[in-house]
Amino acid sequence: MYSFEELTKQFADKFGSDHFAGTVRSLYEPAEYFLGLGGKRVRPVLCLMGNELFGEIQPDAWQVANAVELFHNFTLIHDDIMDKATLRRGKPTVHTKYGESTALLSGDVMMIVAYEYLSKVSQVYLHKVLAIFNKMAKEICEGQQLDMEFEKRSDVTLNEYIHMITLKTSVLLAASLKMGALLGGSGEGNQGHLYAFGKNLGIAFQLQDDYLDAFGEPEKFGKQPGGDIIANKKTFLVIKALEVADTVQKATLLAHFRDNKPDKVEQVLQLFRDCKVDSWAQELKNKYLDTALFHLDEAAVTTTRKQSLKDLAHFLIRRDY
Repeated sequence: MYSFEELTKQFADKFGSDHFAGTVRSLYEPAEYFLGLGGKRVRPVLCLMGNELFGEIQPDAWQVANAVELFHNFTLIHDDIMDKATLRRGKPTVHTKYGESTALLSGDVMMIVAYEYLSKVSQVYLHKVLAIFNKMAKEICEGQQLDMEFEKRSDVTLNEYIHMITLKTSVLLAASLKMGALLGGSGEGNQGHLYAFGKNLGIAFQLQDDYLDAFGEPEKFGKQPGGDIIANKKTFLVIKALEVADTVQKATLLAHFRDNKPDKVEQVLQLFRDCKVDSWAQELKNKYLDTALFHLDEAAVTTTRKQSLKDLAHFLIRRDY
């Protein structure tokens, strides 16, 4: 069994950035630039880890891992455009550097190449892999649409928000594990537990991401501080603050989300602290982490083979960047 770090290195060595053979460099260079920004490669490595739970890593798992990473980066390029983000991993976003139209096309071609990798999977598994992948892809689009709609609403509930991040973020982690397990020959019961592990871990991961966007150190996090606040995103922090705030605090918070004054981020963060949203956020995150670990424990695989996934879960949720 390999650790997450060992599999990440193996994947990075195999993955590289040479996925685009076309001659129109103005289209492919932005995609290569974005892939070159790196990242933790969590999703493709989860596919490999899910596969390795049931034996040696199969060649098909590498093809799916490539597809997962390319698809994930495609969604990030488009998310940055919709969010009007200027930085990604501490570097200019693709649309900032190359223009919005080129960024859209570069993201599109990245998605197409992802499906080219999927097409290389053995016919024995291809139909089921495509079913899992396509369901995940549609759900991510649904989640992004809900995310944008929530920006225009002041009555978003916590349950609605959790549903949105499940679609937008969690299903990709869950599907990566499930596809890896499927390619490893696991039964439906184990696939279900691994999917549930990935889904709940993904929710905890997104909650931590939202928390760090507000309270993390910009030098470590690699993003503009308070980006979600500036973009008027109805994160779970905002939802909880609106729920527990007194009349004056609620009016103040809503007023901040109608404008973008220079001190908006600082003022909203202070209001979060006054409402004790920061400590509540950590409790909620840990609840989903515990649920994820329960499903991992329930998978019918020896404990020693599951240790790497357990270690990764704790690392992702305890991170400060």
